[in-house]
Amino acid sequence: MFDSGVGGLSVLREIRARLPHEPLLYVADSAHVPYGNKSPAFIIERSRALGRFLLDHGAKALVIACNTATAAAAPTLRADWPEVPIIGMEPAVKPAVAATRNGVVGVLATVGTAQSSRFAALLDDFARDVRVVVQPAPGLAEAVESGALGAPETRALVARHLQPLLDAGVDTIVLGCTHYPFLKPLIVELAGADIALIDTGAAVARQVERRLAEKNLLAPPSATPATARFWTTGTLAASQRTFHRLWGPDAALDTLPVEKGHETDA
Repeated sequence: MFDSGVGGLSVLREIRARLPHEPLLYVADSAHVPYGNKSPAFIIERSRALGRFLLDHGAKALVIACNTATAAAAPTLRADWPEVPIIGMEPAVKPAVAATRNGVVGVLATVGTAQSSRFAALLDDFARDVRVVVQPAPGLAEAVESGALGAPETRALVARHLQPLLDAGVDTIVLGCTHYPFLKPLIVELAGADIALIDTGAAVARQVERRLAEKNLLAPPSATPATARFWTTGTLAASQRTFHRLWGPDAALDTLPVEKGHETDA
């Protein structure tokens, strides 16, 4: 699994819970977080490099744990490695439409996701009969990346991004970035417990299980916990603190030099 930073750990937690016997490999491209303000060409380059790194380290499937990278790079990665199960992310518009009671759905997303053609297609396919209020949320991914989940400035930023959605009367909010589930307690506090929060982590975990089963790649049950390895392109000391907070104290983190990330198989 790779992401622009630590946000994909929210998805990795779901995969670990559903598939406890599967060894996990995770790369946080924190030197380039967020991807939302990067060009599609840059995101494709990074995604190919990180995908190759993970495959070289024995990955049997790839999860693109980033909505922006999925929109930009998933077709390229699937063309590069057609034999590898590649699972992407997309904002949970369809389940949010099913969950809304009053027909008004909010979406918190990065600028890149909010402006992507993939997201526009999701709205066109699944949200024709409801009102969708899209709120780009610059700064939220960076707040999670720094580990400042409860900091006053993070609270103020979340409140500012939530207010247009609450003013519009939403009863359901899509967390359209893998970083945002780590802000759930703060969002619930500010938005109220009556607002349903929807993310795609559990659905991605189910899809990973399905794809591995289709190819007979599921790991057999084991009496010992499966391993998890982590790398970051960011500053090791700062990243280690955030990984410990978001994953746990057993998250041993290694550095992946940024130069390595510019090697592609193209």
